[in-house]
Amino acid sequence: MMEVSAEYMNKFAEQMILISSLLAGFSMTIVANLLTYEGKDRLTINILKSATVAAGAFLVTVFTMTGLLLVTSPDFPVELRPYTAMDTSRIIGATGFFLGLAALSAVIALAGWTKSRSTGIFTTTVGIITFLIMIICLT
Repeated sequence: MMEVSAEYMNKFAEQMILISSLLAGFSMTIVANLLTYEGKDRLTINILKSATVAAGAFLVTVFTMTGLLLVTSPDFPVELRPYTAMDTSRIIGATGFFLGLAALSAVIALAGWTKSRSTGIFTTTVGIITFLIMIICLT
């Protein structure tokens, strides 16, 4: 496996924190709106669950990447942690990020089904295409 520099990991963590915090806030807004919504049908519950998973996964990413950012900062007061510990933070953060993307894509895909079958087919198609493009661009 190729070793990644602390400077690169620092920049990686900065970007993941920025994107994940934005998407976590967006997901939490969906959750808050659905919690005040009176509908109790299965579709609404599934959208609420997906948005909750997305918010939680993005928050995990924010906090693991914050730890990684601190440890890889040039002014970190203690000797740099071993790469295995940094790799663990990076893997947990990246996994949370991809899980959040999948859950948020599910929210997009499910949202249209609350209106009509044709809208549901459209939003499901958009959700799947969006997720696939994100995965292709991030790998």
